[in-house]
Amino acid sequence: MNLSGTAVVPLLQFYKIEIADLLVIVDEVQLETGRIRVRPSGSAGGHNGLKSIIGSLGTDGFPRLRIGVGRGDARRDLADHVLAKFDGEERNVIAEAIERGADASEAFISDGVDVAMSRFNRKTDDGKPETGNGQRESEDN
Repeated sequence: MNLSGTAVVPLLQFYKIEIADLLVIVDEVQLETGRIRVRPSGSAGGHNGLKSIIGSLGTDGFPRLRIGVGRGDARRDLADHVLAKFDGEERNVIAEAIERGADASEAFISDGVDVAMSRFNRKTDDGKPETGNGQRESEDN
């Protein structure tokens, strides 16, 4: 994962994909577990996989979808946190985030990054992420 750029460039070249049509999906410790965020471009934010892609492409101007995995216990090594399995409750939250991420990816493909951002980057007044269809996530989802 930390050397993702070595795979992305040949992929873009082989399939003749424009950088604007590339959607990179990454885990993000800076986002609370289960939160997703779509962006048209940006820095690596300390993410080694994004650093590699930015270095290989020579630009940070590509869309990305970040799925929050949280920071975990501050006393625990960050690498151990991101490589560990999710516990029972976190598994449910991550499963929902993956579904929203898939929906956001489809929105990106069909409607573009701006639509995906407006539909999936919002939180409701109670702090819960929206489902992408303008509805707040229920406790049961």
